Amino acid sequence: DCSCISHTSVENISVEDHYDTVSHHYLTNEPAACSLSETPPNDDMTVYSTDISHYQLLSELGKGFHDLSVVCLARHRPTGNLVAVKRTNLDNCTEEQLGVLQNEVLQTQLFHHPNILTSQIVFTSSSKLWVISPLMAYGSAECLVKTYFSDGMSESLIAFILYGVLKGLDYLHRMGYIHRSVKASHILLSGDGRVYLSGLHSLYSMVRDGKRSKVVYDVPEQSSTVLPWLSPELLRQDLHGYDVKSDIYSLGITACELASGRVPFQDMHPTLMLLQKLKGSHCCLLDIHPFPLEGLGLKVSRSGVDSGIGESVAASSIMRTMTGERPQSPAPKNFSVLFHNFVELCLQHDPEKRPSARSLLTHAFLKQVKRHTKESFLNLLHPAVPLNNPRVLAKAAQTAAGQDSTTSPDGTAGAWEF
Repeated sequence: DCSCISHTSVENISVEDHYDTVSHHYLTNEPAACSLSETPPNDDMTVYSTDISHYQLLSELGKGFHDLSVVCLARHRPTGNLVAVKRTNLDNCTEEQLGVLQNEVLQTQLFHHPNILTSQIVFTSSSKLWVISPLMAYGSAECLVKTYFSDGMSESLIAFILYGVLKGLDYLHRMGYIHRSVKASHILLSGDGRVYLSGLHSLYSMVRDGKRSKVVYDVPEQSSTVLPWLSPELLRQDLHGYDVKSDIYSLGITACELASGRVPFQDMHPTLMLLQKLKGSHCCLLDIHPFPLEGLGLKVSRSGVDSGIGESVAASSIMRTMTGERPQSPAPKNFSVLFHNFVELCLQHDPEKRPSARSLLTHAFLKQVKRHTKESFLNLLHPAVPLNNPRVLAKAAQTAAGQDSTTSPDGTAGAWEF
């Protein structure tokens, strides 16, 4: 009942006072404040209409919802603004899928947060559901990794992105929701430096009949597509159930995804992946820490950013000499201790030992976010090119003319997954 959800006060989830390890030393009482992420969006969706003739579809950005939804770059003719249009053919949806769509539309209208992507303009036309959203000019974090950061992003950029995601998760958790689909493809970045959490179709409300449940036993609808990101307790499906801490585990997997350009467990057979997660296999950042860098005369980075070029090249040469094999990345990274600890906290096998989203916002790894402004954040995204770039728009205009109707303007078909 949406009316119950919107009027129910939800208590904050407390963080354990003690951990089995010394990890709590990195959690402070000082919030990692970031004025940019706290700034409310300026997108005024009230200027947009429900007339499909007002939208010029330029090119396809991606697909989602069992490939039933197509996301397009579009121009709103009356204002000239660029928007994202998601169209779903309702005739091809099953009754269960229609219920999921309806639930998503109703729930997302309840949320008002600068780090949650919501859609206020929703209408149907010729058996198609149209959803109008602000344009995320840099697309998804997954698209950025695949296109521009194949060996992973810098720690500063990762910290900025994770901070925005945590702000969104903290809001959802306090509202009584579990996201259940946190991953890089559901993290979108706007052209002016804002981080948005999308993929709200897997949301689950812990509030039922005006009461908040302590645990959940429901399995996400699209769980087969997000297996590498799902927590052990969610996959276990036993009498203990799971709660909002499962999103924190998914955040840890996402951090590894952004750092290395590869998703942990993704290359495993689903059965083996399940067994590995249930038995508590350790998952961590992959870098060159296993080698005794101090003894080799190399400087170990302790900052919040990646090591310098000289360190990477030297380490790469030593690795080839010691292993006789070519390293997976041409420039292996030396992640900071703070980043390692942040990921370790998120990936604790026991959900009781994972901090809440609010507590993680105070982690020392995220303190570097304070130093960044809108301009410095955009510099971290270099060499990524936003969709509202004139050159990209010119290519999109050619696409709209019918030269290529299946490829996104940056050449990465299916880059967005809502």
